[in-house]
Amino acid sequence: MKILQVIFLALCALAAAHAQVPSKAAAEKERLRRQQARSLLVALSTDARAFHDQTLRARSLARIADALWTVDAEQSRLLFRKSWEAAEVADRESDQKLQEQIRQQQAKTGRSGYATSLPPSIRREVLRLAARHERALGEEFLEKLRVERAEAANTAKLNPGKLNESLGQRLSVARELLEAGYTERALQFADPVLTTVTMETINFLVDLRKKDDLSGEADRRYAALLASSTTNPQADANTVSLLSSYIFTPYYYAVFTPNGMSTSSMSGTIKPIEVSPELRGAFFQTAAAILLRPLPAPGQDPEPPGIDGKYLVIKRLLPFFEQYAPAETVESLRGQLNALNTVASENARKRDDEWLNKGVRPEKPAADREQALLQRLETAKTSADRDSIYISLANLVSRDGDLRAREFASKIEDIEVRKDFQAYMDGTLVNYHITKKQTDQALELIRKGELSHLHRAWALTEVAKILVKTDRETAVQLVEEAATEARRIDVAEAGRPQGLVAVANALKTVDPARVWDATFDAVKAANSAEGFTGEDGELLLQFQSKYQSSVNTNDAPDFDLEGIFKALANEDYDRAVELARGFEREGPRAVATIAIARAILEPKKK
Repeated sequence: MKILQVIFLALCALAAAHAQVPSKAAAEKERLRRQQARSLLVALSTDARAFHDQTLRARSLARIADALWTVDAEQSRLLFRKSWEAAEVADRESDQKLQEQIRQQQAKTGRSGYATSLPPSIRREVLRLAARHERALGEEFLEKLRVERAEAANTAKLNPGKLNESLGQRLSVARELLEAGYTERALQFADPVLTTVTMETINFLVDLRKKDDLSGEADRRYAALLASSTTNPQADANTVSLLSSYIFTPYYYAVFTPNGMSTSSMSGTIKPIEVSPELRGAFFQTAAAILLRPLPAPGQDPEPPGIDGKYLVIKRLLPFFEQYAPAETVESLRGQLNALNTVASENARKRDDEWLNKGVRPEKPAADREQALLQRLETAKTSADRDSIYISLANLVSRDGDLRAREFASKIEDIEVRKDFQAYMDGTLVNYHITKKQTDQALELIRKGELSHLHRAWALTEVAKILVKTDRETAVQLVEEAATEARRIDVAEAGRPQGLVAVANALKTVDPARVWDATFDAVKAANSAEGFTGEDGELLLQFQSKYQSSVNTNDAPDFDLEGIFKALANEDYDRAVELARGFEREGPRAVATIAIARAILEPKKK
C-alpha cells in the first residue's frame, strides 16, 4: 500500500512538472514579446521627432509616451513635452485653415453664419493623455495654455454662462478623464473649476452623477454651488437658470441676455434627476434669494440678463416652484413677476414659445408641429419660403426615421438645393435606421438613396455586422458589396482605404479567415491615397444653402487602423508588424505600429 502511495505521489509530481514547462515557456514568450513591443515604440519615437506633419508628430509622441509610461516614466515625460511643442504648432495651423474655410463659406452664401466641422484640438489630446498619468504634468500644460491665451476681463459679460479659455480646457480634460474611467484624477482637475456656475460645470456634475456610486459626490458639489451662489452678489437670473438644469432639465440650458435668449441642448431627451427633497429645497431657497432681489432704481443699469431676462427666467421656472416650493415662496415670486411685468418689454411678456418652455411643459406632439408647418406652406408667397418650409418638414419627420422626409426633400424647387439636401437627408435616414438596427429600412435606403460611395460601403458593413448572427450568408454578401463600393472611390482619395479598412473590420465578425487579405488590400490602397492618415475616421453629412445650414459629424472608428491592427497583433504579432511596415507613409505606419505595441503592452482584459 505504501509503495502504491509513493508511486502515485511521484506520478503527480511528474505531471505537475510537465504542466509547468509550457507555462514557463508561455511566460518567457510573453516577456520577449513585451520587450519587442517596447523596442518598436522606442524606435518609432526617434522617427516621430522628425515627422514634418506637426499633428502626426504630436499625436505619435504622445501616444508612445502614454504606452511607455509604466515601463519608463522619465522617458515618457520627455516625449510628452516634445509632443506638446508640436501640438502648439499643429493647433495654430488648424485654426488658420478653419478661419479660411469660414471666410470662404461666408463669401459663398453672403451670410455671417457658417456650418463646418471643427478640427480636433491636438493640445487637448496631449493634455488628456498626460493627465491620466501625472497631475503635475497636466497642470504644467494647462499653465502653458493659460499664459498663452490671456483671458479677457469681460469674458463673462460677453458669454454668460461660459468658462474662459483655460478653465474650459481644464474642465474638458476632466470630462474626458471621467469618461475614460479615471474618476479620481478627473475630480482633481475639475474641482478648481467647480466653484463657478456655468453650462460646462453643471454638465460635468450631471456626467459625474451618472457614474455608478458617484451621485453623492455630484450632489455635494452641487450643494456647495448653491450655498456660494446665495451669498454671491454677482449671481443673477442666469445663475438660477443654469442651476435649475442640474435637477430639472439635465443637458438643456437656457441663458438670457438683454438682446434675447440662447439655448444649448446636449441630449435628445430631457429627464429630471431624482434628488433628495433637501437638495431640491436648497435649490428653491437659493433661486428665491437671487430672483427676489430688489429691482434696480430707475436709471440704474440692471443685472446682465436685463429686466426681460429676469422676467423670462421667473416665467420659465415658476411651474417648478408651484410644484415643489413652499406656498409663501411661490407667492413672493409671483409678486416679483407682476412687478417685472410693468417694466418688461412687450416681446418678453408675450413670449411663450417651444424653447422657453422646453423641459418645463410637455413638448408639442410632432404631428402638431408638422401641421403648423403645413399651414405655413399654404400661405408661403415665394419658392424660397416654400423650400425653407420643406427643409424644416423633412428635418422634423426624419427624427423618427420617417421616409416621408425624402418626399418633402423632393419637393424643393431650387434644383441645386434639392440635390444637396436629398443627399444630406438620405445619409441622415440611413444612419438612423442602422442605429436602430432596422436592417430592412437601412438596406432600402442604401440601394436607392443618394449616398457617397464611402457612406454606402460603411452602411453595408454595419448592416452585415447586425445580420451575421441570424443570416451569415447575406452578411458575407453585403461585405462583398461594400468592398466593391469602396473600390469605386478614386485611388487617390482617402475614402478608398477607409472603406477597405471598414471591410476588414467587418470581416473580423463575418468571416475572420479573410481578415489578413482584406487588411493587405487596405494597406495597398493607403499607399496610393496621400490624404489617408489611418485615424480621425468620420462620416460627415453637410448641407448648406441660403436658407439653412446643417453639419452632422459621426465618428467612424471602423475607418481607422487602430482596431484592426490591435486585433491582428493579438493573433500573430510578427505578421502584424510586417504588414504595418507595408505602409509607405509615416502617418498610417505610425498609427498601426502604436496599435500593435499597445495590444502587447496593455493589460489583457479578462
